[in-house]
Amino acid sequence: MARSRFRTDRGLSLRMGGVSFGLGALYILFGAVLFAFMGNGVLALVIVLAIAWGQWYFSDTLALKSMNAQIVEPHQAPELHAMIDRLCALADMPKPRVAIAVTDMPNAFATGRTPNHSAVCVTTGIMQRLDADELEGVLAHELSHVANRDVTVMTVASSIGLLAGFITRWGVYFGGMFGGGNRDRDNNGGPAFIVVFLVSLLVYAVSFVLIRGLSRYRELSADRSGAYMTGRPSKLSSALVKISGDMSRIPNSDLRESQAMSAFFFAPAINRESIGALFSTHPPLQQRLDQLAKVSAELSEQG
Repeated sequence: MARSRFRTDRGLSLRMGGVSFGLGALYILFGAVLFAFMGNGVLALVIVLAIAWGQWYFSDTLALKSMNAQIVEPHQAPELHAMIDRLCALADMPKPRVAIAVTDMPNAFATGRTPNHSAVCVTTGIMQRLDADELEGVLAHELSHVANRDVTVMTVASSIGLLAGFITRWGVYFGGMFGGGNRDRDNNGGPAFIVVFLVSLLVYAVSFVLIRGLSRYRELSADRSGAYMTGRPSKLSSALVKISGDMSRIPNSDLRESQAMSAFFFAPAINRESIGALFSTHPPLQQRLDQLAKVSAELSEQG
């Protein structure tokens, strides 16, 4: 966990450690499959490390570009910057870059490999729908992701799925380049590709489970951390209700375009009535509201 004034969460730390261990095992498995398929250990290692490093190092840039978000300076969004300045001072953490995505979908997300190399993005849709206190609660939620570094683990966890797809798509090509002569390719290319394809499916399935296991808990953890930091859990609850209610009014085409970022959003980019809700990366809305009600009762007792 990062050292900040956000409340520490042992459960989150344990889950992050477990997911990191699982990811390490998956990368080792991919490296072994590449080595067996290519017959070139050095090249297999380079490919695995290059993709993993690229996803980690450029995660913030890729995420912002996927939403067509633009970095804004204080003079361009003074109120937004002022909120983040205040929260970063309260949390004793570095200020991330601030970005705005022009879309009616009400949402926000944090991205980045470390607290010193991170960004917080809000959409114009969420800025239009929430009042200042509600938006501050959402921003506190997102900043806790950065401070706790769970956004980094989520980024790497998501990248393994891309790696699985990469291997499946280019398996035959690499087999042709590094599998030897034509006879070897004719005799072994088919079975080798089937093995690679099956391993890719297995890796994707395991990464899916790892991401869901972490993502739902980390959202609850961020809700708690943000509520304690601002001292106004009711405002975060209000923001959740508004955003979840309005999500059903967003065109399905817009929601589909944002699916790649759904795991990182403050609220999932799905209609609650859709089958996608069954596989949501976020906990049920009522569970989040019940938790915030408990935080509110606790703060009232302390006050």
